[in-house]
Amino acid sequence: MNILPLLFLLLFINRAFPNPSVTQGDAPSGADEPPENVSWRDRYELGPGDVINFALFGRPELDRNGFRVSPDGTISFLQAQTILVTGLTIDEARLKIEEGLMGYFKSPRVIITPVEVGSKRYSILGKVMGKGVYTLASPTTLLEAVAQAGGIETGLFERKTVEIADMDRSFITRNGKHLPVDFRKLFNDGDLSQNVALEPNDFIYIASSVSNNYYVLGAVTTPGAQGYTADASLVSALTRRGGLTDRAYTDKVLVVRGSFTNPETHVISLKDILAAKARDFKLLPDDIIYVSERPWIVAEDILKLAASAFATSMASTWINNNTTRTGD
Repeated sequence: MNILPLLFLLLFINRAFPNPSVTQGDAPSGADEPPENVSWRDRYELGPGDVINFALFGRPELDRNGFRVSPDGTISFLQAQTILVTGLTIDEARLKIEEGLMGYFKSPRVIITPVEVGSKRYSILGKVMGKGVYTLASPTTLLEAVAQAGGIETGLFERKTVEIADMDRSFITRNGKHLPVDFRKLFNDGDLSQNVALEPNDFIYIASSVSNNYYVLGAVTTPGAQGYTADASLVSALTRRGGLTDRAYTDKVLVVRGSFTNPETHVISLKDILAAKARDFKLLPDDIIYVSERPWIVAEDILKLAASAFATSMASTWINNNTTRTGD
């Protein structure tokens, strides 16, 4: 199995999901944040992988075609060498290249024509036929993305073909944050108001309805999925994942149950359980246990961090499983 697609997915994870243990209070306000969110459909910016043609007005013999923006985000045209164009529009890149040619041509007028979009990508994992990274070559909706991935996987149940996706646990994230998309309404009820347009680096995950796991995330030694057993409880779950880290906040542990659009949340005092002041909490399949590294008051304060950690865990687990198989 070719591991290059897995490497692309690892890159997407690093870009798409910030460290869930880092809260907004841990960084200076506004650090590394764009002044406003502008869709790529309204402001197309060049990036690594894009292919463009160059022309110098009045000098057709100097036309150059099929130049690809390099992985470091630079491109060269004639004497204008290694010009950084990542994040620039076509007009902004043109001005930078004209500036680089000023010493060699009188009032150079550069014409840039985009030929191939290679820098805008999204990724899709889970119960779709074609998992991986796709180029966002044209405006694409969530439904179109799933269709391009070959559709939802199916299986056999009582001799009938059925879809094996859990729409309540499926999600799409953008910049490490869950979008308020109800997959069940979209795919089962045909509610097109949920059919969002994709942006570069979006991450789509179609969850499985046949898995029998729960998930222990946050400030634990080995966060990840754990196979469900009838005796699964909060304490046993934490024990099976190696216990807590030194930074774990034990006064309140969040257990998320049900769909992401309408979650059932349970706030459990692990501190009281360990002190024999409260009973252990019994788990169910698909529960998400999230242990924070900082104090919090209500579930809403920590729910987004739990969702982000879950998204990261799902992507990482899929990649780790497939990477392991490549060596078999």
